[in-house]
Amino acid sequence: MTEHNALISTPKWLIPALAIGGLLLVILFALGVLGGDSKTEPGNTPIPESALPQNAQTLTVSKQAAANALSWQGTIRSRLAVKIAPKLNARILEIPVHPGDRLKKGDIIAKLDDRDLRAAYNAASAAQAAAQAQAAQAGAEEKRIIDLYNKQAATRQNYDAVLAQAQTARAMANQAASAAQQSKVMFGENVLYAPFDGVVGERFQEPGDMGMPNHPIISFHQPDDLRLEAAIASHCAAQVKLGMTVKVRVDAIHQALSGTVDEIAPEIDAQTRSQLIKVKLPATDGLQHGQFGWLELGCQAEQQALLIPASAVVHYGQLQAVKVVENGRLQTRHIRTGKQYGAQIEVLSGLSDGETILISEPAQ
Repeated sequence: MTEHNALISTPKWLIPALAIGGLLLVILFALGVLGGDSKTEPGNTPIPESALPQNAQTLTVSKQAAANALSWQGTIRSRLAVKIAPKLNARILEIPVHPGDRLKKGDIIAKLDDRDLRAAYNAASAAQAAAQAQAAQAGAEEKRIIDLYNKQAATRQNYDAVLAQAQTARAMANQAASAAQQSKVMFGENVLYAPFDGVVGERFQEPGDMGMPNHPIISFHQPDDLRLEAAIASHCAAQVKLGMTVKVRVDAIHQALSGTVDEIAPEIDAQTRSQLIKVKLPATDGLQHGQFGWLELGCQAEQQALLIPASAVVHYGQLQAVKVVENGRLQTRHIRTGKQYGAQIEVLSGLSDGETILISEPAQ
């Protein structure tokens, strides 16, 4: 039989069977069923240890009483903060100030178009002059009728009529004088001045805009007298007293400040059940009107917490750990921390009461 005939006579099922058998062998080797008895035993890889250095400072941790402080977000504002708007409708001609400018009391903030005001003032002044002329004429007529009446040369009816006309003329003159004075005052409102020494905060309008009452042109504040204003829960506000010293944390300047409670709102917000507290802050570099701050108050009872020095915590990226002393040797133990109380920090997990940790190594 030739080779060609031998290939033709090979069963068709043999090749798929060989392929399946080879695949099974590969799977068995991968699972470790075949290929020997050597396996890696399950378990944990021990963490490397090191000996405790001589003269190293250690601490046996224990639970301590810690204030259960709460933080309330607030805004730092100036005690003197205003928005300056015109008293009348007039086109804005000039605004010579910009945000951040420091102004003295009386410096010009904006100038308004005074043409309408000038016309109104001129009209009021003319009306006053006319009324005063009529009052003078009526006064002269009053003197004449009195003289005639005393000489019995004028009737009682004429006498009463002339006196009434003179009285009316004087009242009209007084009214015209008041209108002229009011127009003069309004005429002076075409220029807006700084009400006190301070800093321009924000500029809301530009020259060419229409100035209107209740539409401010700029915001203006005094930068040296700052307070934190925070709304806190009413049950916590009940423990706050005027003059009380509290802690304020300002993240923008990375500082914690001691402030004094300066004002407590007499009313509680019916919707939020909160009460506004204002805390006077000391003069501090970098502290500015409009920054955010946190008012920290211990409104709840003290709790027992496991506290360790914050300097004893070792950081590995975002992970935290401490060096635990066991049988004279050091082991690295990962922990999870919570609130920080000054130089101490709370340990939430990873340490137990009574364990000893390394807090500082001797200087080399």
